[in-house]
Order: sequence, then structure tokens, then C-alpha cells
Amino acid sequence: MEHEMHKITDSLSPLEIKIIPFLGLKVEEIVKKTGLDMVSVLRALRFLENKGLLKLKQEKETIIDLGVNGIYYKKNHLPERTLLLLLSSKNILSLEEAKNLSKLSDNEFKVSLGVLKRKEFIEIKSGKIFLKIAKGGLAEKTSEEKLIDILPIEKSRLSRDHDAALQELRNRKDIIEIKEQSSVSFELTEDGKKISGKEIKSDLAEEVTTEMIKNPLKKQRFRKYDIGSAVPRISGGKRHFVNQSIQQGRRIWLDLGFKEMSGGLVQTSFWNFDALFTAQDHPVREMQDTFFIKKIHGSLPEKKILDAVKKAHESGLDSSKGWRYKWEENDARRIVLRTHTTALSAKKLSELKEDEIPGKYFAIGKCFRNETVDWSHGFEFNQSEGIVIDPDANFRHLLGYLKEFYRKMGFEKIRITPAYFPYTEPSLEIHAFHPEKKNWLELGGAGIFRPEVTIPLLGKPCTVLAWGPGFDRLMMEAHKIKDLRELYKNDLKRLREKKAVIK
Repeated sequence: MEHEMHKITDSLSPLEIKIIPFLGLKVEEIVKKTGLDMVSVLRALRFLENKGLLKLKQEKETIIDLGVNGIYYKKNHLPERTLLLLLSSKNILSLEEAKNLSKLSDNEFKVSLGVLKRKEFIEIKSGKIFLKIAKGGLAEKTSEEKLIDILPIEKSRLSRDHDAALQELRNRKDIIEIKEQSSVSFELTEDGKKISGKEIKSDLAEEVTTEMIKNPLKKQRFRKYDIGSAVPRISGGKRHFVNQSIQQGRRIWLDLGFKEMSGGLVQTSFWNFDALFTAQDHPVREMQDTFFIKKIHGSLPEKKILDAVKKAHESGLDSSKGWRYKWEENDARRIVLRTHTTALSAKKLSELKEDEIPGKYFAIGKCFRNETVDWSHGFEFNQSEGIVIDPDANFRHLLGYLKEFYRKMGFEKIRITPAYFPYTEPSLEIHAFHPEKKNWLELGGAGIFRPEVTIPLLGKPCTVLAWGPGFDRLMMEAHKIKDLRELYKNDLKRLREKKAVIK
């Protein structure tokens, strides 16, 4: 037995040795006796728990405490008591006289009248206050006053008689505060009881010093280290998991030979809608879908592109009939928060030179739509955009790019269905199966740009594969998130628990 105790004492750290004589006391008393701070004492207790000498218990308690006004009222009087004391000397006062003589604020005076009327201490008639309670009964404290007298106190110690008073005071500003407080206690094991209260002296060395090396002692003994003990958890710095996912998506497109596009979050309606052959009276351009910037108008591109887009809308291009309406420049100048990154694709097409075709481009960026926020929708979201400009490209190439991207993002189970978009033909939608919700989530659309888009921007017909799936829903599945809103909550605890994505 003595040998076993030596094994324990030989591994005790200076912190543990310092608190062992006081293990019969409460944690707060150990802090006072040892002069150590609370963190050091708790660390020492945790070390002793790892050695099987005690068992820690951590409990949370709700504390009812006084707020700023509560501290003042406890020292002086609650406003209703001030008004009662005034009435006890006057019996009857007009409301205006009572307000002026009591020196209460407007809010305090109104609250006092309400409280005293509910308790039937006063009656108000014809603008005057009458005291209803006998003067002898004024000496007894109200339930609110009795509660204030005993604060602060643990909520568990309050009786049901305090419930009404507690609710009354909670409804009033800064009288009480409700706090969550953690308390730590411990219980000694049998081995702990044997060592508790003892003064332990140790001649064991903690570390190798320069002096030891210069003057070695043959019998120098070192404290044993418990390499199995729990150590404080360190939350290392890392990218936000949303940025990690965006970086992963960017890496996939770069590896596939794409070049990155960039552009502003604010665009003219021309690049966001008109260049993409979206009619000016299309519902998607209405306020219920788009965030417009008030009273600001942007500039339009060169006349050649402008005239070609106008013609595509009004009468059509390349055997198209267009939308058959009068296209307005002022509508095209309106500034919007971009509803999709496809606006960047339109701009890129207008900038390409002859020797840059064929070419492949992508973007991952934030977009905005006036959506009702729920578990799968947000008014801001990230989108993954891509275009392939190649006269020899076809629909099978489009499917191949999409399937390869989703496979690399970890989605094996996707579904592709026919769809309609004003600027692509044929068009398709991509869906991924959500195992938690047991349904298919729409991730976004894709297709081949119509001639009404490519001819005005490129100056000639050319096959352009295009896609713009939502990226946030990909992140939901990748990080096992059930609600889209969790991407933007930035809960520090959740962020620390997220593992770094390394692929």
C-alpha cells in the first residue's frame, strides 16, 4: 500500500502538492487558503481526478440578482413604496400633485399607479388618488419588497410564493438580472482520503536545468509525468469552413483547366438581365425577386453591343423572333445587387478576343435575391458559375463537366432534369438527394446559351456551355449541416468543432 502511495506522490505536480492539505475544504476556500487563482486550483483538481484521488462535479445554477435599478431600490424604496408613504401623510392627492411631490419619473409614477391599483391599495377617481388600505397596514412589506431583500439568491431556493413577485419585477426595467452560474465541487475517493490534509514535501526535480548538467548528482530523481492525462484543448487557427469549401470548389475548376472570373456584387440590369436575354417585363426582374439600388443608374456598354442586345429583345437574331416589345435603355441602367454570377459570364463573353476562343472560365461568388429565409433558402447565397466557349462543344460535354464537378465535391447521387431559362436552350436543372430531409434539393440550372446571348456579346454564333448551381447547398451536405442559416451564424463553439477540409 505504501508503495502505491509513493507511486502517486512521485507524480504530483507543485500545484497538486499545494492544494492537498486543503482537500477537506470547498473549492472557493482552497483558493483563499492557497493564494492560487481559480483556474490553477481547478487545473490541480483535474490532475488529481486523473490520478483517481477525487471526482469532480460541475453544476449550473440560475441566480436571481439585482440590476442597476434594483440596487438603488433596495437601498431606498421601490417607486410604489415612495408613493404610498406620500399618500399616508396626505390621504388624498390629485394625480399632478402626487407626481410632483413624489419626484418620481414619468415611467416610475405610471408603474407605481398600476401596481398599487392591482393590489387594491389605492383608488383613482376624478383625477384624484384615494388611499384604500389602512395606515397600519402600510408597514408590511409587499411581496416584491420581500424578494428584493433576499437577492441575490439561487432560483432553486425560491418558493412558489415568490413566483408572482419575480414575474412582476422581471417586467420592469433593470430591477433584476437572471444569470447562469457554474459551480464546481468534488468528492474524495478512498485513496484521496488517505492523502487529504497531509503536508507533502518533494525533492523531485521538475526539469533538467543548466546547473544540473554542470554539477550532476547521481541520486537526482525527477517527477514522473503522466502522459495519459488530459491536456487543455487548443483551438488552432484555421479558415472558416465556408471559405474552405469555396477554396475547394475553386481548386476543382482550376484543376479542370478553367480560368477564374471576377466582378462586383453590384451590377447594372443590362449585364444582370438584358445581356442574358431576360425580357424587361419578366417577373424575375420585379421587386419580389431582386434588390434594386434606389435613384442610381449605371453606364451601358459600347453602342455595337447595345444595339445588338436591343435588336435581340425587340425583333430577334438568327431566325429568332425576340420578345416583341420596345426595349428601354433606362431599365437597363438600373443598378441591382447581382441575382446570379452569370452576369460575370456575360461580361466575359463581351471582352473575349478571337484568339481566346476556345476558352473555359469559372467564378464562385455571392449573389442576392429577395427570398423568404428558411432551412433551404437565404436572401444571400454563393453560386458556382462556369462557361465553356467552344464551337465544337455539345450537350454531352456539359453533362460531363457537371458530373465531374459534383463527384469531386463528394456528390455521387445527383439528378438532372429538363428545365427552362430565358437565356439557355436546351436547359437543365441539377438536383442532389438530401438524406436527412429525404427529398431532392435543387442546386441550380445549366444549359447552352441561346444565339440571342452569344451573337450580341461575341459578334457571331458560337456554342457556349453555361451553368450556375448554388454553392451553399453543396456546403450543407459536405459539412452535414441541416439548416442553411447555420452557414452564417458564426457560433464560435461550432466553428471550433469543425474539422479542416484537406483534399
